[in-house]
Amino acid sequence: MEARRNFLKKLGLLSAATVASNFMSARNLSVANTSTVKQPKISVDSQWDVIVIGGGPGGCTAAISAAREGAKTLLIEATGQLGGMGTLGLVPAWCPFSDGEKIIYRGLAEKIFNASKKGVPHEKKDNLYWVRINPEYLMSVYDSMVVDSGAKVLFFSRLAAVEKSANDTVDAIIVANKSGLVAFKAKVYVDATGDGDLAAWAGAPFKQGDDKGVVQSSTLCFSFANVDTYHYLNGHRLHNDNPGAPVHQAVKSGKYPLIDSHFNDNLTGPGVVSFNAGHLVNVDSTNPWALSEAMITGRQIATQYLAAMQELQPQTFGGSFLNRTAAVLGVRESRRIEGDYMLTAEDWMARRTFDDEIGRNSYYIDVHKAGHGAKFYGKGESHGIPYRCLTPKGLKNVIAAGRCISVDEEAYGSLRVMPPCLVTGEAAGMAAAHAVKQSKNDVHKIDVQLLRKRLKEEGQYFL
Repeated sequence: MEARRNFLKKLGLLSAATVASNFMSARNLSVANTSTVKQPKISVDSQWDVIVIGGGPGGCTAAISAAREGAKTLLIEATGQLGGMGTLGLVPAWCPFSDGEKIIYRGLAEKIFNASKKGVPHEKKDNLYWVRINPEYLMSVYDSMVVDSGAKVLFFSRLAAVEKSANDTVDAIIVANKSGLVAFKAKVYVDATGDGDLAAWAGAPFKQGDDKGVVQSSTLCFSFANVDTYHYLNGHRLHNDNPGAPVHQAVKSGKYPLIDSHFNDNLTGPGVVSFNAGHLVNVDSTNPWALSEAMITGRQIATQYLAAMQELQPQTFGGSFLNRTAAVLGVRESRRIEGDYMLTAEDWMARRTFDDEIGRNSYYIDVHKAGHGAKFYGKGESHGIPYRCLTPKGLKNVIAAGRCISVDEEAYGSLRVMPPCLVTGEAAGMAAAHAVKQSKNDVHKIDVQLLRKRLKEEGQYFL
């Protein structure tokens, strides 16, 4: 018991445990047979070469890639599903996979993208733009690809703390699940949490939002079922870029105070229309209270959109109902870990190429915040993603993947979406495995040219 108390004290958890105990006593709550109830022991699991935290797009490709390179790999996910925003988050369509001339998100990204198309047979096979997503089918794609790679998956397990030594090395991560607190040890860790929790808690510097800390708006995606498909396909275009779309009339009416004109719709199955719609302004996704409020408000927004569409397009939506709201919030901006290099909007505008690039990106700069306009590339244009954007300053054995990589706020509006997250995840997982073999677990000292060679052998595209 004393060892447990010392461990909890070291993690900063003793005070919480004491408060909970005092609260129980103060309320005179009784628990049957309390003398026989034993706290679970804090166990240690130290068998892993690479541990990936977060099972979104970047985390999945990181785990697949690390395992494929021969590393004993564990993927830890807080929920019970893989895929992040494309599955749990109900994002209804992939951002474009093409630069206007060719597919540029290749390797594992292309494999996952092509496999997901089988879940939407009404989609054109050669389409590379805003391809619809069947979330349940995409989930099965991630499940099979991760498991088939040899990586192990641990669900319902949330990162709770990070233990770091004096030499900038993460020694262990503390995970909370039904076993209690478990200390997991690996040689290298991949932070694919989206919010950069692992790297930030280990002491890596980061940015969040603009100079005032304001972040891009979030969205809780949702879907309607029993939509009249005939009228949906033959009616007026619902997207907000159509000046005649009913959402504009709904906003002007004032009847639906929670909604705005952000309204993207996709037919994801027979009679099912999925929406990336509405904005929740300046939600700090690192604050659990803010997240909780946003989820409740997001569900209220979805019901108002349904009421508006039923009123304004009764032939299409009169018999429809709110089928699902996402299990996780669609967060567009959170922590941006500072790496050995920070990709800037100037790099994006210059279509810059880098000696250490591990992929290319051509998605437009899409910042969901007042006063920010979109910026687009022409056909065939893209920029490189440097490996140095994945390596956090001050941490030897941690590498970032997905939307928490090192970019400035404006460039983040381009690199936060799923296709580039798949690309950075594959590179991060492969680099983590190489660090175990080559550089005494130091991700800053791997042979980057060998990494690039292996990525190209696996089908990735860069200059």
